[in-house]
Amino acid sequence: MNRPAKKYAHTRLLKASFGLLVLCCLGMTGCTQLVAPINSIPANRIPPEFLSPPRANAETIDFALLGQEKPANYTLDEGDVLGIHIATIFGDETQPPIVQFPAPESDLNPSIGFPVPVRENGTISLPLIDPLPVRGLTVPQVEEAIKRAYVQKGQLVDPKVIVTLMRKRTYRVVVIRQDNQFFNQQQNFRRLTAPVTDRTDESARGFVLNLPAYENDLMNALAQTGGLPGINAKNEIKILRAARNQAERQARLQGNYSIPAGRAFPYQMGMGGGATENANVVIVPLRLRPGQAPRFRPSDVILNEGDIVYVESRESEVYYTGGLLGGGEWALPRDYDLDVLGAVAIAGTTIGVDRQSLIGGLAGQARVPPTQLIVLRQLPNNQQIAIEVDLTEAVNNPRSRLLVAPRDTLILRYKPEEEILNFASGTFFTFGIRELFR
Repeated sequence: MNRPAKKYAHTRLLKASFGLLVLCCLGMTGCTQLVAPINSIPANRIPPEFLSPPRANAETIDFALLGQEKPANYTLDEGDVLGIHIATIFGDETQPPIVQFPAPESDLNPSIGFPVPVRENGTISLPLIDPLPVRGLTVPQVEEAIKRAYVQKGQLVDPKVIVTLMRKRTYRVVVIRQDNQFFNQQQNFRRLTAPVTDRTDESARGFVLNLPAYENDLMNALAQTGGLPGINAKNEIKILRAARNQAERQARLQGNYSIPAGRAFPYQMGMGGGATENANVVIVPLRLRPGQAPRFRPSDVILNEGDIVYVESRESEVYYTGGLLGGGEWALPRDYDLDVLGAVAIAGTTIGVDRQSLIGGLAGQARVPPTQLIVLRQLPNNQQIAIEVDLTEAVNNPRSRLLVAPRDTLILRYKPEEEILNFASGTFFTFGIRELFR
């Protein structure tokens, strides 16, 4: 009569011990949901301003927009040098005029006469007449103006004047490029498929260019410094306008680093910055989405004296992984979108079944893969937001596939029910089968 009671008591003790063991294991080692909770928001409840803007479907702009249209006739301005020959004024009338040949790389014809520069006020200085304004005139128009000036002054009755363009004015600009053009395609592909751990030297390279008039545009500056930016650079180019004097330079510095009062996070600022909207900084995008028109004007790509062209590196456009994905830093693609499924796959973890579950299944021990992905997204003012993505739902519903943004941190975790199932199945196959055969 006592044997069934003892057996029942033994069963109750076994169940209680098993339950206590489950709780201890979940609380001490297994269940990260209990000891390290993360307050997160489901991906379908995130406001649109916190989402990463899409990069796919963007088209390369017409590169003709990066240059300027050359006029039919060259017009003069400060810095031009004219070759002028006036009989009886420059030398003896019986002697031939001086002929000078341009540099081999120049597109100018040989010039005739003495060099006469165009001054800062747009005038030229010639003997026996007042300073002659030539700004905005063509070479034939200057020739006629010189003849009239000498006739009106009574110096010459029928002056013989020859005017040629000896040297074009140039604009000194600086080009700073952080896209290392010496990377080959294999190295670029490796950076997209391997952690960014072994960084190479991507220091900026600087160029000082003297661009002739009507060639002082963004396209010529890029062509002379290595061509269009590669995939290591952002899809935009910044032009920093030069200041004429110290007062203007100080005013521009104040404007670059000040943020208007109405643009504080989180309402008007969003995910962008304030300095990019400064009038002294021109941003020229290289790719635009369909239906999106360029916001820069034709005059914005013309470079003036002292301007700086800045091609910025994409080194900061990375995302990080942690948790069951393992620690890593990965480069984001430049011209197409990367969602959370692709980011998890790049990190080396398959979706729906992992290596451990496959091995465990062959050994008779089933294992539920992790499906909870926490995306920590950086916000302005040193804030962040935690976004929860259900990988199972993301596989079945493309709308649930959150796009990865620069500086995101992806943490893969087990859900509470997944940890309980894994622990229960492991305990059953370890201890339960043994008890059945006892």
